[in-house]
Amino acid sequence: MKPILVAGATGNVGSQVVAQLRARDIPVRALSRNPPADGVRGDLAKPETIAPALDGVDTVFLMLAGPAEALVPTVSLLGERVKRVVFLSSGAVDDSLAEQDNAIGAWHRTVEEAIEAAGLEWTFLRPHGFATNTLGWAPSIRADGVVRGAYGEASMPLIHEKDIAAVAVEALTGDGHAGAKYKLTGTRPMTQAEQVRIIGEAAGRPARWEEIPLEEARAALLTKMPDFVVDTMLAGFQGLVAKPGEVTSTVQDVTGRPGLDFEVWAADHAAAFR
Repeated sequence: MKPILVAGATGNVGSQVVAQLRARDIPVRALSRNPPADGVRGDLAKPETIAPALDGVDTVFLMLAGPAEALVPTVSLLGERVKRVVFLSSGAVDDSLAEQDNAIGAWHRTVEEAIEAAGLEWTFLRPHGFATNTLGWAPSIRADGVVRGAYGEASMPLIHEKDIAAVAVEALTGDGHAGAKYKLTGTRPMTQAEQVRIIGEAAGRPARWEEIPLEEARAALLTKMPDFVVDTMLAGFQGLVAKPGEVTSTVQDVTGRPGLDFEVWAADHAAAFR
């Protein structure tokens, strides 16, 4: 069997894709900018660094690790060299819009359009609410058990990276996924305040949410993320207060098993919060 190239192989999702492929004894070429000994080096923004890793490869797991426009030349190269691409896109993409109304959706849709234009067999994974995003709370929980932010009642079904990877592996190795746009979610909506509480229980220490003014929360987030990401995220949280995020059955439909609850994710990552 030909190896599958996994880009972003040391990231939260990519590392799980690598692990799950290897668990099936499927050969993997694990690509990252700073690979471990069993990986290969490459930068998705520099197609010339990717080209050698594509030798003998038909199938690629692709993700966005920088500006969308920087990935387009690499997508063109994939169109010349491989047959199938599974792209980790975003649930922010809205197919009903001719032009995306938020920066994150526009960013990922740019890459999707490039993949479509390249003539590849493709599958787009569109997760909503990565559970791993809550790792950003770890310093606060470790310090005093308090997470401070805005829209603590925003309710969303966070998805475990293992579930995203499981769907990716099915799309990379199986039939019937070409042209699919998989909307991926966790198993049930939870408010941000509930998420903090569950993490605290898993870590064995009390943890709680503290609501702070919006501008104060925005200023804190701007120290970690670009303004367009922060503003898109906060607008999304505002909407999720009134209308909790939708739950889909896609993980079970594609993998044949139920998705993993947030409690499982919290237990898997409890050490990060201690």
